[in-house]
Amino acid sequence: MPELDAQYAERMEDVLRLYERPLCPTEPVVCFDERPVQLLEWVRPASPACPGREARRDYAYFRCGTANLFCAVEPKAGWHFVKATPNRKSPAFAEALQDIAKRYPDADTIHLVLDNLSTHSRHALEVRYGVRAGRRLWRRFTVHYTPVHGSWLNQAEVEISLLSRQCLGKRRIPTLDKLRHETGAWARWANRQRLRIRWLFTVPKARAKFRYGPPVSTRSKH
Repeated sequence: MPELDAQYAERMEDVLRLYERPLCPTEPVVCFDERPVQLLEWVRPASPACPGREARRDYAYFRCGTANLFCAVEPKAGWHFVKATPNRKSPAFAEALQDIAKRYPDADTIHLVLDNLSTHSRHALEVRYGVRAGRRLWRRFTVHYTPVHGSWLNQAEVEISLLSRQCLGKRRIPTLDKLRHETGAWARWANRQRLRIRWLFTVPKARAKFRYGPPVSTRSKH
């Protein structure tokens, strides 16, 4: 991380205080991120293990392009969301947020943790759905941006790690449809299990680790 300044500390503590909130159905806390996926196909099919012989897989593969995974998690509720898309451009981001908003039709607001990617903005929703509808959808959310170079504070990175280890692993997935099928199956399993994330890093621990006092707000009073 870069040198800790007032804005970094303020944004970090905003996110950490958000994580300390109790579970509240009318104000869910959702963390959102994305990751690229390389689509690969076997040159020769792998052979499974059998009595007296280990599983075998060829190192060679065909490149089949790339895809994107939008991942979201409500850590304290154990709700998981994965959406495989051809790319992470603004329209795809806007559609993913609409899917999340539909999950909480009765919420007063949805607290959304995002990093500082340029597409993570109200403008993306306005371009996809028009100004009025885009702003209406954006108002469903209370957005909490992590500090610049502070994406490690986003629990969606934990979600992506779980998905990578438990679903993708070293498998070779050749098509977007196959990626959607596999990640969708993992999300349904994780939701049945209500897998929760136990976040232990708090504001007092942050101040002790980085050796600073209460930050002075950098936000405008207006």
